[in-house]
Amino acid sequence: MLDKYLTVAVFLFGTVGFVLVTLFVAKLLRPSRPSQIKLQNYECGESPVGSSWVQFNIRFYIFALLFVIFDVETVFIFPWAVVYDTLGWFGFIEMTIFLAILIYGLVYAWKKGVLKWV
Repeated sequence: MLDKYLTVAVFLFGTVGFVLVTLFVAKLLRPSRPSQIKLQNYECGESPVGSSWVQFNIRFYIFALLFVIFDVETVFIFPWAVVYDTLGWFGFIEMTIFLAILIYGLVYAWKKGVLKWV
C-alpha cells in the first residue's frame, strides 16, 4: 500500500525539482539589464498615470463575481435547450427550478444593492 504513495511522492518531488532546476537555469542564462522603461507598468500602450497601488471599492469585485457566476450558470442552459425534446417534462421542471434559483439570486443581489455602481 505504501509503495503507491511512494510512487506519487517520487513523481511529485521529480516535478517540483524539474520546475526549480528549470527556473534556476533560466535565471542564470537570461540577460538582466533593468532600466526605468523596462520596470514601468504597461497599460495597453499608454503611459501609466499615478501609482499602481490604487484601492478599488469592494463593490467592483462583487459585481464581477456576480457576473461570472451568472454568465457561467447560463452556459448550462444551452445543452438543455439542445436536448429539450428528449427530456420531456422532467427536463422542463428541472430547468425551471434551476432558473428560479438563478432569478432568486439575482433579485437577492439587486435588493442588497450590490448591482449599484455608485
